[in-house]
Amino acid sequence: MSETPPRREDFARSADQVARQRSLLHKVGPDIRRVLRPGDIARRQRMVRWAKWALPAAALLLLGSIAAWPAIDRLVNMQRGALREMESLHVSSGNMLGAVYRGLDDHDRPFMITADQAQQLTQDRISLTRPAADILTQGGDWTMVSAAQGVYLQHEQLLDLTQDVALYREDGVILTGVTADIDLRQGIIASDRWVHAEGPFGVLDAQGALLSQHEGVAQFRGPGRLILNDDTHAGASAAPPPASPATHPEPSR
Repeated sequence: MSETPPRREDFARSADQVARQRSLLHKVGPDIRRVLRPGDIARRQRMVRWAKWALPAAALLLLGSIAAWPAIDRLVNMQRGALREMESLHVSSGNMLGAVYRGLDDHDRPFMITADQAQQLTQDRISLTRPAADILTQGGDWTMVSAAQGVYLQHEQLLDLTQDVALYREDGVILTGVTADIDLRQGIIASDRWVHAEGPFGVLDAQGALLSQHEGVAQFRGPGRLILNDDTHAGASAAPPPASPATHPEPSR
């Protein structure tokens, strides 16, 4: 009579565990790599050919952009500057704030007109609020004429100023009046109303004035009054008067 071999309880397995282990042992391994079809091979070949052209082209484009970057940067900065200038201008109902007009006179010297506000009345006529004209004389000196109101004839380059007209010259002469007509092309400033001038020469009042920036001539219409600075008491040489009066002014009292 054979004896039953002893069994250890710690190695006892249930039928479910045995079945699960056997299924794991007989489980099929990794799937075999599938064979490519002719269509897949042709598609991959096209992708390889495309990559051979696309990658060098991308590299050339990158190198070209690096070489052209300084020019692109300058162009971008110019555009930004133009945008900033456009932002400073506000156009509404034919009005423009911060207007600037530039041109050249008969001697190719530049002039500039600025205004707080400009309104286009006609194709040639422009109404200006607080205009100021910067002009160069024959010797290259700077002159500015400002007023409360003005009208600019753009094609003729004529500027008519009214109310609180003031002329400032680089040599220290200041001339004020009610009206002034400026021919920007010929560099002539004229007024047919009372003007008052002060400067290193002294003080001058006259009934009218004409100043030629190109010829360096100033004429005043009398009767008027001229008070010259006294060199002896001033202790320095005074500058000559800015004009030769058309008529002899009345002596000061």
